[in-house]
Amino acid sequence: MKSKLLLPEGSRVLLLGNEAIARGAIEAGIGVASAYPGTPSTEVLEALAEVAKDIGIYVEWSVNEKVAYEVAYGAAMCGVRALVAMKHVGLNVAADPLMSSGYTGVNGGFVIVSAEDPSMWSSQNEQDNRYYGLHAFIPVFEAYNPGEAKDIIRELFDFSEKVKQPVIFRSTTRLAHCRGPVIYGPMRSPSTKGMFEKDPKRWTLIPAHARLRRIELLKRWEKIKHEVNNWPYNKFIDNDSRYTIVAVGMSYGFVIDALSQLNLNGKVNILKLSSSVPIPVELTRKALEKSDKVLVIEELEPIVEMQVKSLVHDLGLSIKVHGKDLVPQHYELTLRRVIEAIVKFMELKRTIGSTKEVKVKINIPPRPPTFCPGCPHRASFYELKRAVKTIKANVVYSGDIGCYSLAILPPYNMQDILIEMGGSIGVANGISHVSNQVVIATIGDSTFYHTGIPPLINAIYNNAPMLIVVLDNRITAMTGHQPHPGTGIRATGETAPIISVEAIAKSIGVEYVKTLDPYNVKESINTLTDALRYVIERKKPALVVMRRTCALIISSMARRRGIEKPLYRVEVSKCKACKTCYEAFGCPAISPRDDGKAQIDPILCAGCGVCAQVCPFNAIVIEKEPTPEWNRLGF
Repeated sequence: MKSKLLLPEGSRVLLLGNEAIARGAIEAGIGVASAYPGTPSTEVLEALAEVAKDIGIYVEWSVNEKVAYEVAYGAAMCGVRALVAMKHVGLNVAADPLMSSGYTGVNGGFVIVSAEDPSMWSSQNEQDNRYYGLHAFIPVFEAYNPGEAKDIIRELFDFSEKVKQPVIFRSTTRLAHCRGPVIYGPMRSPSTKGMFEKDPKRWTLIPAHARLRRIELLKRWEKIKHEVNNWPYNKFIDNDSRYTIVAVGMSYGFVIDALSQLNLNGKVNILKLSSSVPIPVELTRKALEKSDKVLVIEELEPIVEMQVKSLVHDLGLSIKVHGKDLVPQHYELTLRRVIEAIVKFMELKRTIGSTKEVKVKINIPPRPPTFCPGCPHRASFYELKRAVKTIKANVVYSGDIGCYSLAILPPYNMQDILIEMGGSIGVANGISHVSNQVVIATIGDSTFYHTGIPPLINAIYNNAPMLIVVLDNRITAMTGHQPHPGTGIRATGETAPIISVEAIAKSIGVEYVKTLDPYNVKESINTLTDALRYVIERKKPALVVMRRTCALIISSMARRRGIEKPLYRVEVSKCKACKTCYEAFGCPAISPRDDGKAQIDPILCAGCGVCAQVCPFNAIVIEKEPTPEWNRLGF
């Protein structure tokens, strides 16, 4: 069946924002796309990977954002149109080549999709990467809905080639994950082959060359500032008012809806901005000269507000510019927030329009996030906790980014530190040198390949005693099951070599390396206990891989192959209501009856059988045997 992304010109299709970004890249004739998965950016590359073979482009999941950036950057050096996608914090990982690419410029169109996460729905911060645009002299563009996102992405490749500079497309969770109608344009034939033209003074940034490139960069920036004045997605809507609202990116849709609810349609000027770094000076000047009062509405930081205020000063205008004094600087925009800002800006009464707040009392039972039923990480943390209890050590748990971050919550409480990708081993290095506590770094398989290897090398080189537990569920699970170097497949489904975590660890000098199946409780507890004693007694690093495929993948494989999972039940007569299975182990498929004894929900149960091993009274027994093939899945 033909992908919806490859429907012909003129088709009107309902697309996810990230799919619209992918379609825009296809229409632009993209040749190379790379990324590291991270919410809310992941679906951009997934969509491109789905059609890569059909249209003949190269698509890869890279080991981290820096490498992904460099892959796309290298293609753009050769004149091939390239896209790299990552979540906002991923751009921190890629910041080194980002800054250099501003100096060298590019030959082929190069679009950097930075998907930001206002309100931190799945992130550790809500940084505004438009600062990177200002910092690196790389222009930043935004869209207000999926249809415009598709069109802008298509045009950005032309813009990038015209100014010979990378460009950043700033997306947000709301844009990336909303759906909207998209009208398809023609698809340009992709060009996947180019030629690198040697020019050491441009591409080799030694100080003597970089000084010259700095001057060229500033010249290109002046050209960019001129070009954004003609950017078709910036527009000034002159309603002959002395009030002007500057609506940046996604805020434009909120502003239109807010003005409608406030009965202010046609009564306020609107400056719609798509290019937020730099702003179009001439168009903005036109808007300012017709205004006595201006309100800048943008998500997160006052990037456009600062530029508008600077222009007001330079023009010598007597205009009051509002922004973050009325629009909160934290969390994402909502229609209510925009309405409230406009009401204050226009000095209106709150009774205008439909702004009355309606309070509804709904008793929703609390549902804290937890590991899925059958998740191997639950077993791994249970076993690790038991091992720590056995040696009675004062332990610091240095955690990382992934599904296993959920171990911060009860009943585990085993993530004392959670900073950034790969930070578990890196921070553990520092703690191990200054504290007598035993440091346990927990890191996932994808994260290990991402940024876990350099700090592991550092631990060996500088002899930092710690236990590294690699929680290997054979996939990048938290972002939707994308492959990585340990899975044996690539982004487009081809077979790939499996890069062994154990082999990497041994090759750099880790002497204690063990591999465990977390579904084998007794062996896991004994080995983890032994590993901890090794770290304490030998004062050396040890690494244990806890390997078992994600339970969601196993369930999916079993259904597709007609494999029956085992079913477990509680023998009520043996159950002592000790709460081990549903509190200490914490499986959501197990709950207490009215008398405190355990019961298993057969629909939720994943058939892992770990609960039967942790029950101290052998009260959990197998109700139905699985098909023989079941035992060959997962490890």
